[in-house]
Amino acid sequence: MASQHSSGDLLADRRYRYAEACLAEGDHEAAADLAGQVLERAPRYAPAWLLLGRAREGLSVSRGDPDLRDAAARAYACALDIDPDDTLGVRAQLVRLGVGDGLPALSPAYVRALFDGYAPRFERHLVEGLGYVGPELVRAALPPDPAQFATALDLGCGTGLMGAAIRDRVDHLTGIDLSPGMLALARAKAWQGRPLYDRLAEGELGAFLAGQADGSADLCLAADVLIYVPDLGPVLAGIGRVLRPGGLAAFTVQSHDAAGAALGADGRYAHADSHIAAAAAAAGLEILTLQSADVRREGGAPVPGRVVVLRRTAA
Repeated sequence: MASQHSSGDLLADRRYRYAEACLAEGDHEAAADLAGQVLERAPRYAPAWLLLGRAREGLSVSRGDPDLRDAAARAYACALDIDPDDTLGVRAQLVRLGVGDGLPALSPAYVRALFDGYAPRFERHLVEGLGYVGPELVRAALPPDPAQFATALDLGCGTGLMGAAIRDRVDHLTGIDLSPGMLALARAKAWQGRPLYDRLAEGELGAFLAGQADGSADLCLAADVLIYVPDLGPVLAGIGRVLRPGGLAAFTVQSHDAAGAALGADGRYAHADSHIAAAAAAAGLEILTLQSADVRREGGAPVPGRVVVLRRTAA
């Protein structure tokens, strides 16, 4: 597919930037017109199809025109056809419109590309801009006993914020993440004169857990990671298998008052308490903590969430 950064046509690139500016200002009609001009010159430029879909969707809302909504879905489908790995996150747009193909709304390729591009400014934006306190909440929620964990897995470790928060309570710490850019930053971090992580692995969460031995970990952590997972059942089942009896899992999620999981406009999933409870029980995990927590802020408002601690039962 064409590069995400350029269509290969200078004039098309210039018009694409104008279209982005119009969309940001809420001028959906001008954005759609300019995106169409881009596609006349560069018909295989997937980002322009995505932008056209967003512009048409905006016009559909403002005009109450269902035909424009269908036209937006067709534009999104064109983008996905050009970029079947979905590095642009088009599936999430289609799922919101109710025309998804049954595949996960957030593909591993999209999450990887998102965080690779985000890595250099990740910590500053998350901590300073969004008031992110997920690792601190997870650490505070863990019971004091045991005081020390022999082996811990930091699932979706990112740049190492969770690892730094828990390192003094862990003898051996492994970090796993999809993004090479994030892992490079985590690898550069030190703790008491040695690397922050004893081991770092690149890969998808479910596949990584599947490759770990039964009962090989004392603690599994996931700070602001499961918001990219629609169904917590498979992940918690993997965690339950990997944990030793009595081992703990601690994580944060976004929450909502309806049932199951819901994909929000922010591209993240919110999970109902009942969904967490059912997935935990099926995985042989008992709930020690399920409490309200504002992990970060969006648009100046706190994002409703939960901090959860589970324990692997003896059975």
